[in-house]
Amino acid sequence: MIYLRGDLGAGKTTLVRGVLHALGFTGKVKSPTYTLIEQYDIAELNLRHFDLYRFRDAEEWEAAGFRDEFNGCNICMVEWPEQAEGLLPVADLEIVFTIRSDSRTLDLYAHSDTGRQCLA
Repeated sequence: MIYLRGDLGAGKTTLVRGVLHALGFTGKVKSPTYTLIEQYDIAELNLRHFDLYRFRDAEEWEAAGFRDEFNGCNICMVEWPEQAEGLLPVADLEIVFTIRSDSRTLDLYAHSDTGRQCLA
């Protein structure tokens, strides 16, 4: 479980695209802003890319039926996790994007043993 936090245009989807390309995915990687989820099965991994920006309350998350995707078998990269706060599992890794005047910074935080292993 990876949370991606940051303002619009900070690079969250670009990071997901880079991860997928590094894993060997050659197709188009688009933002799931309108579809809410994009699924990628590559390199023997099940990666799910969520964008919860448009969610306004917990009922929307429940109605979307996403709970089954957070089953421990999928790698879930979630943009705008605060839109489903309290409903999502705890993040293993949290990446916070900050836009600076001439650059961007990323701060990484591990919240589990799995997250600490990723950072090691």
